[in-house]
Amino acid sequence: MAAMEESFPRGGTRKTHKSEKTFQQSVEQDNLFDISTEEESTKRKKIQKEPAKTKKLKVETRESSKFVREKFEILNVESLCEGMRILGCVKEVNELELVISLPNGLQGCVQVTEICDAYTEKLNEQVAQEEPLQDLVGLPELFSPGMLVRCVVSSLDTTKGGKKNVMLSLNPKNVNKVLSAETLKPGMLLTGTVSSLEDHGYLVDIGVNGARAFLPLQKAQEYIRQKNKGAKLKVGQYLNCLIEEVKGSGGVVTLSIGHSEVSAATATEEQSWTLNSLLPGLVVKAQVQKVTPLGLTLKFLSFFNGLVDFMHLDPKKAGTYFSNQQVRACVLCVHPRTRAVRLSLRPVFLQPGRPLTRLLCPQLGAVLDDVPVQGFFGNAGATFKLKDGALAYARRSHLSNSKKTFKPEAFKPGNTHKCRIIDYSQMDELALLSLRTSIIEAQFLWYHDIKPGALVKGKVLTIKPHGMVVKMGRQIRGLVPTMHLADILIKNPEKKYHIGDEVKCRVLLCDPKAKKLMMTLKKTLVESKLPAITCYDDAKPGLQTHGFILRVKDYGCIVKFYNDVQGLVPRHELSAEYVPDPESVFYAGQVVKVAVLNCEPSKERMLLSFRLLSDPKQEYEGQNQKKKKAVSAGQLVDVKVLEKTKDGLKVAVLPHNIPGFLPTAHLSDHVTNGPLLYHWLQTGDTLHRVLCLSVSEERILLCRKPALVSAVEGGQNPKSFSEIHPGMLLIGFVKNIKDYGVFVQFPSGLSGLAPKAILSDKFVTSTSDHFVEGQTVVAKVTNVDEEKQRMLLSLRLSDCTLGDLATTSLLLLSQCLEERQGVRSLMSNRDSVLIQTLAEMTPGMALDLEVQEVLEDGSVLFSEGPVPGLVLRASKYHRAGQELEPGQKKKAVILNVDMLKLEVHVSLCHDLVNRKAKKLKKGSDLQAVVQHLEESFAVASLVETGHLAAFSLTSHLNDTFRFDSEKLQVGQGVSLTLQTTEPGVTGLLLAVEGPAAKRTMRQTRKDSETVDEDEEVDPALVVGTVKKHTLSIGDMVTGTVKSIKPTHVVVTLEDGIIGCIHASHILDDVPVGTSPTAKLKVGKKVTARVIGGRDMKTFKFLPISHPRFIRTIPELSVRPSVLKEDGHTALNTHSVSPLEKIKQYQSGQTVTCFLKKYNMVKKWLEVEIAPDVRGRIPLLLTSLSFKVLKHPDKKFRIGQALKATVVGPAVSSKAFLSLSLIGPHKLKKGEVAMGRVVKVTPKEGLIISFPFGRLGRVSMFHVSDSYSETHLEDFAPQQIVRCYVLSAASPVVTLSLRSSRTNPETKSKITDPEINSIEDLEEGQLLRGFVKSVQPSGVLVGLGPSVTGLAQHPHVSQHNQSKKAPYDRHLPEGKLLTAKVLRLNHRESLVELSLLPGDTGKQDALSAPLGQPPPKQEGRETEAAERDHKGRAKEKQQQKQKERRTRKGQEGAQPPSKDKKEPQKPQAKKLGKRPHPESSSEQEIGNKKQKKAALSEEDDSGVEVYYREGEEEVEEMSVLPKEKLKKPAEAPRLQLSSGFVWDVGLDTLTPALPPHGESSDSEEDEKPEQATKKKSKKERELEKQKAEKELSRIEEALMDPGRQPESAEDFDRLVLSSPSSSLLWLQYMAFHLQATEIEKARAVAERALKTISFREEQEKLNVWVALLNLENMYGSQESLTKVFERAVQYNEPLKVFLHLADIYTKSEKFQEAGELYNRMLKRFRQEKAVWVKYGAFLLRRGKAEASHRVMQRALECLPKKEHVDVIAKFAQLEFQLGDAERARAIFESTLSAYPKRTDVWSVYIDMIIKHGSQKEARDIFERVIHLSLAPKRMKFFFKRYLDYEKQHGSEKDVQAVKAKALEYVEAKSSMMDD
Repeated sequence: MAAMEESFPRGGTRKTHKSEKTFQQSVEQDNLFDISTEEESTKRKKIQKEPAKTKKLKVETRESSKFVREKFEILNVESLCEGMRILGCVKEVNELELVISLPNGLQGCVQVTEICDAYTEKLNEQVAQEEPLQDLVGLPELFSPGMLVRCVVSSLDTTKGGKKNVMLSLNPKNVNKVLSAETLKPGMLLTGTVSSLEDHGYLVDIGVNGARAFLPLQKAQEYIRQKNKGAKLKVGQYLNCLIEEVKGSGGVVTLSIGHSEVSAATATEEQSWTLNSLLPGLVVKAQVQKVTPLGLTLKFLSFFNGLVDFMHLDPKKAGTYFSNQQVRACVLCVHPRTRAVRLSLRPVFLQPGRPLTRLLCPQLGAVLDDVPVQGFFGNAGATFKLKDGALAYARRSHLSNSKKTFKPEAFKPGNTHKCRIIDYSQMDELALLSLRTSIIEAQFLWYHDIKPGALVKGKVLTIKPHGMVVKMGRQIRGLVPTMHLADILIKNPEKKYHIGDEVKCRVLLCDPKAKKLMMTLKKTLVESKLPAITCYDDAKPGLQTHGFILRVKDYGCIVKFYNDVQGLVPRHELSAEYVPDPESVFYAGQVVKVAVLNCEPSKERMLLSFRLLSDPKQEYEGQNQKKKKAVSAGQLVDVKVLEKTKDGLKVAVLPHNIPGFLPTAHLSDHVTNGPLLYHWLQTGDTLHRVLCLSVSEERILLCRKPALVSAVEGGQNPKSFSEIHPGMLLIGFVKNIKDYGVFVQFPSGLSGLAPKAILSDKFVTSTSDHFVEGQTVVAKVTNVDEEKQRMLLSLRLSDCTLGDLATTSLLLLSQCLEERQGVRSLMSNRDSVLIQTLAEMTPGMALDLEVQEVLEDGSVLFSEGPVPGLVLRASKYHRAGQELEPGQKKKAVILNVDMLKLEVHVSLCHDLVNRKAKKLKKGSDLQAVVQHLEESFAVASLVETGHLAAFSLTSHLNDTFRFDSEKLQVGQGVSLTLQTTEPGVTGLLLAVEGPAAKRTMRQTRKDSETVDEDEEVDPALVVGTVKKHTLSIGDMVTGTVKSIKPTHVVVTLEDGIIGCIHASHILDDVPVGTSPTAKLKVGKKVTARVIGGRDMKTFKFLPISHPRFIRTIPELSVRPSVLKEDGHTALNTHSVSPLEKIKQYQSGQTVTCFLKKYNMVKKWLEVEIAPDVRGRIPLLLTSLSFKVLKHPDKKFRIGQALKATVVGPAVSSKAFLSLSLIGPHKLKKGEVAMGRVVKVTPKEGLIISFPFGRLGRVSMFHVSDSYSETHLEDFAPQQIVRCYVLSAASPVVTLSLRSSRTNPETKSKITDPEINSIEDLEEGQLLRGFVKSVQPSGVLVGLGPSVTGLAQHPHVSQHNQSKKAPYDRHLPEGKLLTAKVLRLNHRESLVELSLLPGDTGKQDALSAPLGQPPPKQEGRETEAAERDHKGRAKEKQQQKQKERRTRKGQEGAQPPSKDKKEPQKPQAKKLGKRPHPESSSEQEIGNKKQKKAALSEEDDSGVEVYYREGEEEVEEMSVLPKEKLKKPAEAPRLQLSSGFVWDVGLDTLTPALPPHGESSDSEEDEKPEQATKKKSKKERELEKQKAEKELSRIEEALMDPGRQPESAEDFDRLVLSSPSSSLLWLQYMAFHLQATEIEKARAVAERALKTISFREEQEKLNVWVALLNLENMYGSQESLTKVFERAVQYNEPLKVFLHLADIYTKSEKFQEAGELYNRMLKRFRQEKAVWVKYGAFLLRRGKAEASHRVMQRALECLPKKEHVDVIAKFAQLEFQLGDAERARAIFESTLSAYPKRTDVWSVYIDMIIKHGSQKEARDIFERVIHLSLAPKRMKFFFKRYLDYEKQHGSEKDVQAVKAKALEYVEAKSSMMDD
């Protein structure tokens, strides 16, 4: 209580009501509905923002849209609260509760005691009497599904799993308590329940205090007659009542429940409704205030506002609402605190009292693929659009497997997901979906999915005395009774089964209504292969099956099967021998094999026998013979598939189940469809209209060929030779194939021979080439011999034509496709997601695919996407010459689905992907291109539209042979006659092929001649036979313009020859911006000169001498200059190859080109310069205007002439010229160019990419003319920027974005001038810079890219600070400061600054500490401080001096890192680790600095040496994936403390300058010779003293142990003194790396390995790790492997493996890391550390399932004594990186098995304290202190509990723990006394 009072202090005199308290506590959370306050706040925000006009408008629109989204956020469980009034619909009625569907997919429960007080009294009375009351009826009689009810939320309970249960009340006292008797008015519509039956009517409980409501009998008669089926109203019956009359100020109310009056009731202003008293279900007249995409705001009852979310708009009127529109609406819910009202405009709610009709979803349980997201609502969930256009909704908890894996960005509108329909919301009339993998993959969703006899899998939930509860799915629980836990009765089931075990059961009984599921685990029943009896109709006499004995009686045994079916085994059938006492032989629960003797389904009686026949066939053979006689040859029967054999199907002829055989070849008339049907037919499938060919003693032979079936039905089936005459046409099938001919059999059993001579119109080499066994054929009888019972047949097409070939062809095609469609329906019934997906895929369907692999043969494999195992393939032809890379997204069209190989053939051809919407006419002749070939039909695409059409390759059943020359090829042109104009279910148009003479050959292209991946060839030039011509180059021709394209004109010459005029050959001088092709008009006559010929197959220009020139398309010119020339001097350059032609263009040359198209994907303009010369203009080279780059399509028109400058051949394809519209793109110094941001590096600058792979770097000092701490935040990757080239000396160009450079004409104000060197500075100058780091000597401030100044501590602040912390707080890295230049040392490039307010005029850099006076003796104190930190400061200072000397020459060098917490440690970057990328936000950087020192041991193997702590990390430079740089120089680098940045390319760095002491010679050389004036003695003495001092200074410096090495010689001296110090060797390596001398660094490492003593294993290992890191960053995979193999030889192998795995992981080489771990698991399988590390690696990658499998494998491989430790380690990992719930489960399971493992308890306690709540921590402490452990261990746990309460609990909690400890001690001592 004390703690509560502190948190909620008492005060005031008024007693606070409970509901008001809840309002105060949660009002902040619930502003979801708080419309008015949000509106005010947004208005206020707008007013505040008005002055700041520099803000972009986008931000405001984003915020306003965010506000609208929040305002219309749909309801979720969190937004409900107690007391909320809401309209619901009865979904389910159970005996003790109602399930209510609420708006927005929510659901609640109403307990039986929440109906009304009168009903609850009756229930209590019944319980007291223990007898049912006559006038009390159950809930199913009072309520029916679909009924609308007004509810109030009574409570929100949270289950153990964290799920919230919404408990509702229908009690009128709760629903209508907002009303009082005085507020009741006639016309009000209320809900009430019947409380008692009186003489003249009913008393109705309307729940209003002080009001008695009466319903007269006459007012209830209509309702009783129409709705209640004439029965009187019952107590508790729920009614919608209309107030007719109010007497005595509401004391007495008369009601009416007439349907017409209730349904027309409307709430009006006269009824004085308020927001407090407004009830759900009321219908109001409203006016639309505002229309948004997410819903409407309405105004109703004059001055109330409400919301209508998109789910509750009228579906028929959605999208047509407008402001001020008058509508009728129904109140859905009213929030008691915020008073927010939600309404519905759905017509079904606008008639009160009318129940909802649509209560179920037909697709419930269906799994749907690629369902697109319609909208996402942060707190509630997401909506999806189903295929039929209907909306569906998934709650947030169902959008992902767990909260941790939830990614909001995956639910952007348009993204597709795989989901399952799990429920239906009646209130919203929409399906509810789930995206959880467990639900999608669940075998069953609801009880009605489970059928008795089915095999199911589940997990053991609990083991109870009456049986074992097994969890089958999300909401399905089943019971395995004790009797059914095994074949025999077991006493201790918990020893065999454990909680969480997966078990395989068979369903005994399933009652979906009662949610009752009974199963068996009896092994014999589960594994039985005999048919299961699930109903009495299944029990056919002679059937043998397994059952179990239910009861044993003296008259026999009662045997039970599935679904409560049972039968009797009489005593005489128990055994072959007499059984005197059945109870002594048999027992209940025994599994037995029985035979059915007799069954009477109508009486549910069955007689069984245990005396199984040795051969059941013998007994029933006689019966079968009789049954066989019931089937005769020629009869049509239905058959059921029993079994598949090698040659066909074993079937049962229905209805007598007579065995028969249906060969594969007889399943279809089409040879290819037979195996297809055979493959997909399953046991149990029924086939209708099957023809019986023959009945013999062995078997019945059947046939399903439609042609034979129709022949028999049509009477064309002669039974004897006497009925057959020569000339007759008969339909039969090939029985046998011999060399001399083919035997054909007919349905009646007669057969004849077709000799080889009359087998075909074509020459027959081999009979087997023409026909196959089982093939359907039409035969013409040529000769009959009745005596010998023989006949000769002809199978020639000329003899056997049945009619018009086109009709026959179409009939065969439609029949073939119909059968394939039947196969699809068989596939769709399969459980496999892959097969269902293939069944849904039809030709013509467009797919968005991702390239997986380009194979050697040129074909492309696409990734399977969401369906595992799906193979999508495009052949080389269908790749359409496109250059593809793995991971690239492409749009493709399905050509065909191979239903045997389960492959999908797709095409990337442009014409197919971009189909044209054009109306097609039936019977029209169209040109088409063959795209795919099957054995019996082909798929072609129409040239005009791109639609896919199928046409039969055969025009007759006998037409099956083709010579090679007659066979069609993919890509060949054909002429088709359309027979259908709309693609049916097959996805294909049906067509018939025209004459073979109209076929054109395929246009093959060699790779070298491939024009372009996006090249589109004009169909007018492609299809149609190219006529021969006699034209030669230079000829003058006349023709008519046929069609005009942007870059060429098609001309029809005399004799129908097609010619082409390129845009470059129309005018001599083309004005820029015009389209030359527009000068010519269709139909215009033109005179032209032939200038070349384009080959039809290769599209290559041929020389006139080429033999195929006469078959080319003439290339023409109408240029006036060309027409004037003599024919012999005309252009003959087209014989040169395009590659040679391109080489003729020089870089910098200006050309006129014509725009062909803008490639959106590649971001370039495609242009043509000449007919055979094409180019590309990268978008960035089209303009220097941002406006043009944003919308290039507005600036450039297709076909427009452009003046461009040649840059060179294209990088990606040498067959193109790279061009520029903004001059030569050379990136010289001083040039302005457009680039794209590749990467933003916080506190450093930008990386910019240019066309053709060049990269540039922008320092933070060159981003703007005015510095800002946040100006890098304005840039994002892919953003286009205008750059000025400062220097192009190195491969990475140095750039500036300052507007004074990029737009000098604007003369913008330069707040911060450029400081490129110390020469740009003047003493006394005021300027701004960024803090680089805080050093012991002072603050380093960056003034320019290569200029850094030092403000010594006395010049930083007026307040003396001895500690570093205030500097870190007030002067973080990157802070912008104003500084004054105090002194410049040009010789040493030193800049001394002051930050004092007196110098800068700005406020102090540090605020004064409290109570500390400003210092007086600044100088002395500083000196003293420096002396105190001598070792530290000296080494830092020398390092900084060296750095300042070298900094001037090192462009882009990074400032030194900040002072570390352990200054004694030398500052070399730890080579064993790789830097991580760091976040750009300052706050994160601050947090990282604090955390770095305490890195967890798990990140490190515990072997590596940390040389620095709190190290700040540098982001690696990343380059656009398409523009990979080949130079190793641009690889990411190590970072060193001395200010060297690995992001800079090696060749941009200058070697470090020699130290000051060494450079004296060069300085002397540079100085002019001093005058040779003789020095005086005094001067010489002074000079000598000076030299001696300098010498002693150098000696002192060399003796100083804290001195930092500055040269290779220094390092050599150091490593001689400490040869076994890996720290020094690593610094030495780093020194060389700083100077970019990688080979020298390698050499140092090798020296170190030879020098370090063999005893110093750890030191050597450190060097090996550094060398591995070096090779990983700069070496090749080969060099890394070599170093690794050597390291394994010389060190403990496991340590080396683990280090390399860490190196791979940190450099994000996850694939290599995974492979290495797999090697380790094979080599070190007994090392638990390896298993744990691999588990952690997988969890960090988000692969939780894989980690779980690793743990299982570890337990299999490791010895048992290690198991507990490994499990505990994995549980810890789960807590830190995975699922905390799973971690708890693992710990609980382990501790239940090993309760005395205190180490595991201790780790579990640590984890719970760290990751759990205080309640959980206390619970586990309570458990552990009640364990039975040794006193010493108990003392440890009590101490931990006490420490925990001291830290987290109150004094009271601490005392409670002490009391428990005392109690324990007393209990122990009393036990010892006893």
